[in-house]
Amino acid sequence: MKLDIFKPKAPPLFGMDISSSSVKMVELADAGKGNTRVDRYAIESLPKDAVADGNITNLDAVVESVQRAWKKMGTRTKNVAMALPTAAVITKKIIVPAGLREEDLEVQVEGEANQYIPFALEEVNLDFQVLGPAPSGPEEVEVLIAASRKEKVDDRIAVAEASGLKALVMDVESYAMQSSFELIQRQFPQEGKDQNVALVDLGAQVTNITVLRNDQAVYTREQAFGGTQLTQDIMRQYGMSQEEAEAAKRTGGLPDNYESEVLRPFMENAALEIQRALQFFFTSTQYNSVEHIVLTGGSAVIVGLDDMVQQRTQVSTIVANPFASMAVSPRVQLKKLAADAPSLMVACGLALRRFDA
Repeated sequence: MKLDIFKPKAPPLFGMDISSSSVKMVELADAGKGNTRVDRYAIESLPKDAVADGNITNLDAVVESVQRAWKKMGTRTKNVAMALPTAAVITKKIIVPAGLREEDLEVQVEGEANQYIPFALEEVNLDFQVLGPAPSGPEEVEVLIAASRKEKVDDRIAVAEASGLKALVMDVESYAMQSSFELIQRQFPQEGKDQNVALVDLGAQVTNITVLRNDQAVYTREQAFGGTQLTQDIMRQYGMSQEEAEAAKRTGGLPDNYESEVLRPFMENAALEIQRALQFFFTSTQYNSVEHIVLTGGSAVIVGLDDMVQQRTQVSTIVANPFASMAVSPRVQLKKLAADAPSLMVACGLALRRFDA
């Protein structure tokens, strides 16, 4: 039997997702027998415009929210996996000869990257991953290159450091989301094999639609529609401030006509946006069907939204919960976790990096 005395165990880390509206943290643990446990999580809202278009515009405000979330989560872990906004990362698949040594592969990747990246290589952080044999045959391999401007990476590392944390992993939001999605697709017939699944992320400002087929994104689209729209509708209808409207949206207590006059029209608009996105998908690809829609993001938990989307699109629709098959620590409230789950997809995907070999 081989003793792994010198092979360090992967250090514990938690996932931290900094979106335009909040900081979300998830810590997972090994529950034994290949099972995972949700140990703790926290969500802390961000002041308006502290993060704009994925850029950290008010470092101090973001750091304060991160520190509050970390304290609320009650962990000792300081290592963190973070993600860059998908729009801040250029990705490209390239084909290279199989069997290259690591240093030769690096040279080849840098040479290829030069052609695709519109910045000087010294201004970017570059990473690559060998995906496997190329479609052309075993003598070539497919490599995924990812590159981002150094300042985008540095900004996020600065938030971690100023918060007393250590960034160990820098991922991409869309990849982290896909890691969580893999946990959900096990619920589908044949685990979603050869099926088109639309992952619809209803964020604060924008809705991102990604159609996945056999773990590959075959289509992505961003539409300017999000949960902030509902907040603004509440502000207008009831003369509230933004803070009051946000709080009322979450905790309820709005007048009786809220559902019929504000919430329902918002839900109908959301369903219409999703239907429109699917039409674009059908007209711009060779596919003419989607088998499943998975709703994620803060607005996904609006009661009845999944039914409305299913009615309008005629596609089976579920609300994302990547934790559905995990054990849950007694310190986590199950009901609250189920309500927050759709907005924790990226943070969960990042937390899973702890288990990477």
